[in-house]
Amino acid sequence: MSDRPDWSLAPASTIARSVAEGSVAASDVAAAALARIARIDPQVNSFTNILSERVMARAEALDAARGRGETLGPLAGVPFAVKNLFDVAGLPTRAGARINRERPPAARDAALIRRMEAAGACLVGALNMGEYAYDFTGENVHDGDTKNPHDLGHMSGGSSGGSGGAVAAGLVPLVLASDTNGSIRVPSAFCGCFGLKPTYGRLSRAGSFPFVGSLDHLGPMARSSLDLALAYDAMQGPDPEDPACAVRPPEPTVAGLDAGIGDLRIAMAGGYFACRGHPEAFAAVDHVARALGCSRRVEIPEAARARASAYLITAAEGAALHLDRLRTRASDFDPAVRDRLIAGAMLPAPFVERAQRFRRWYRAAVLELFGEVDVILAPATPCRAPRSGQKTFLLDGVEWPVRANIGLFTQPISFIGLPVVAVPAWLDGGLPLGVQVVAAPWREAVALRVAHELERAGAVRAPVATLEPET
Repeated sequence: MSDRPDWSLAPASTIARSVAEGSVAASDVAAAALARIARIDPQVNSFTNILSERVMARAEALDAARGRGETLGPLAGVPFAVKNLFDVAGLPTRAGARINRERPPAARDAALIRRMEAAGACLVGALNMGEYAYDFTGENVHDGDTKNPHDLGHMSGGSSGGSGGAVAAGLVPLVLASDTNGSIRVPSAFCGCFGLKPTYGRLSRAGSFPFVGSLDHLGPMARSSLDLALAYDAMQGPDPEDPACAVRPPEPTVAGLDAGIGDLRIAMAGGYFACRGHPEAFAAVDHVARALGCSRRVEIPEAARARASAYLITAAEGAALHLDRLRTRASDFDPAVRDRLIAGAMLPAPFVERAQRFRRWYRAAVLELFGEVDVILAPATPCRAPRSGQKTFLLDGVEWPVRANIGLFTQPISFIGLPVVAVPAWLDGGLPLGVQVVAAPWREAVALRVAHELERAGAVRAPVATLEPET
């Protein structure tokens, strides 16, 4: 093995600075990433497509541009990968499904891929995911399950399981994923990395395969809060190709990360968010709160009803999207996904209408709460990553299905599109736990500042999993 540093283990910020300064070639970084993927990914199963020729050509073009004296972008030479529901030119957009791989190859890249590459990043490949994003576990019957890099016998979380696995295994420093009901925050928690679910409508979804149009978000995952902010800043801006994308100018966050928490009003979520979970999930919130000097508690009103309403809307909208495929290709679905979609198709319309009416009330009530606080801390999941194949778990002495209930604490937040940074806490030598840092709409900068302060204080961290002997 070469004595050169394994640049795929470096933060995106370090790679970009080094490539821009010329202390490392972008092509060397890309080659290191490809070599590490070849060594490590067979254990983790994060990637479904590896774009070796594309990433090397892109990196060599950056090296040539630097040689001509051109200024490189803020993500110069940074390898990144995307959940396979993003369009990648030349590949069918799988969305984790058997049926989708029969689609024609995408004609061009998704909007966010184009923006990442405009900032200098280099696309390495596409990542495994739960079928049609209807998953919280990281399991896929078509492409195999993504394993948790910190313990290969445990789940990676979903539906962005390949994304969490790729970051935690040190395969790439940045990934792009999606979050409808928790699919960035759950694998961030299980795999011990940072994840950002922006405000609904903040980042363009153009060129991505949908799940639930009124709940779908796209965002980055990384091993540091600074890398999250770098990627987020590169992707901001309106996009007429996504009708839900806000007509709102970019609001950069990187420059404000070191501002500290100052007089931010921070509180822990009580009530619904302080029960029906394992003790360590709540201990993680307490740990983060202590690091921030926070002792206040607030209660998000009607959070249980919000989760139930999110479930109804998810099932109904998801079923409507897939109705033709369910009629003609039912046997080609993952049976667990198929059955949930069929159940959604049979929901009475008044149930869904009532859930939407409640959604408007709930949003107003939560926004009123943000008049009293700036940030709310909540657990990301009710437990650490379950074992692979585990079907049930105990919550408050009651046995619950794993797949349907890992999102207990994420669904009431994404239901109204709030921005969240998931931060990884390591308490006792076991697997990591996640904490949600929740802010008011359009205040991603606040959530990122809090995450950065926690990281600077050593309260949260995202180590690369040890998957091979030291050399």
